[in-house]
Amino acid sequence: MLTPTLAAISCAFGAILAGCGGHVITKTTVTQGAAKPIARDATREDLIDRYNLVAHGVQTLNLTVELKPIAGSKYSGIIQEYHEVKAFLLVARPANIRVIGQVPVIGKTAFDMASDGETFRVSIPSKNKFLVGSVAVTHASDKPIENLRPEHMIEAFLWPEIRKEEEVLFEEYDDETGRYYILTVLRGGYRTEILRKIWFDRADLQVSRLENFGPKGALQTDIHLADWRGFDLSATTAAPTPAAAPASDALTTFAHTIAIDRPHDDYRLDLHVNKITLNDPIPAARFQLDQPPGSELVHVGTDVQSQQQNSAPAKDQKP
Repeated sequence: MLTPTLAAISCAFGAILAGCGGHVITKTTVTQGAAKPIARDATREDLIDRYNLVAHGVQTLNLTVELKPIAGSKYSGIIQEYHEVKAFLLVARPANIRVIGQVPVIGKTAFDMASDGETFRVSIPSKNKFLVGSVAVTHASDKPIENLRPEHMIEAFLWPEIRKEEEVLFEEYDDETGRYYILTVLRGGYRTEILRKIWFDRADLQVSRLENFGPKGALQTDIHLADWRGFDLSATTAAPTPAAAPASDALTTFAHTIAIDRPHDDYRLDLHVNKITLNDPIPAARFQLDQPPGSELVHVGTDVQSQQQNSAPAKDQKP
């Protein structure tokens, strides 16, 4: 028989586990806003096929977007937001892009940029400058906004195919924002490294994030994609989709909110897509960007003496 003291201790201990006497149990419900959507299941092969259908299917794009550059970051301690501009983007495989930004209201050209995957050209009318350089130039400017390059944007629109010979890892990842699948594509050679990561939101299996890595694991571009909406493919495609681009239901939706972060260049681009034209033929001439007469030619990545020799180009000089 238990003494009164032991009985009291036993009852107290039992009350902690299951309640004593009146069976008092405290239950707390933690609410985190709206209920999270049910996570959809997919295999590694399912996701590779889904990604490649989009990679194959997008051959050209003609976009009208609202574009907002943001220079600096919380790591540098300075964040500078620039005015949002209306921009027109032309994109075509393998690596052609043309971006024309206009000042709001007055419609004056703020910048005109083009790249063919090897050379970039940037015209800045307000500064009367015309920049030319190799896309291989990696030296970052002290002024982050000067690191903006057209080829940085192309990674968000023309996805590289996942080839059969590439090694791809598959994993699940959960956090407070949602549940995800991640495909990690590896770069072979002397030392295996991460080439890129592709995130799929398990709520709808849409690609939500693309991370592209350089040598030694450097994160070159971090792209977030959201607000996937349907659009009428037949109404936007003036020409038949190329044979290499099979029809897919994945091509009936497009991300309308895109954030392109270049951490080593210390800038970010926020884009909101207003109009989409998919796989409409784009003449090669529309990707040509010539130096405006009288503008200063600046060779990015060359020494000062070379730039001084080109500071006063002839009227008909072209890069």
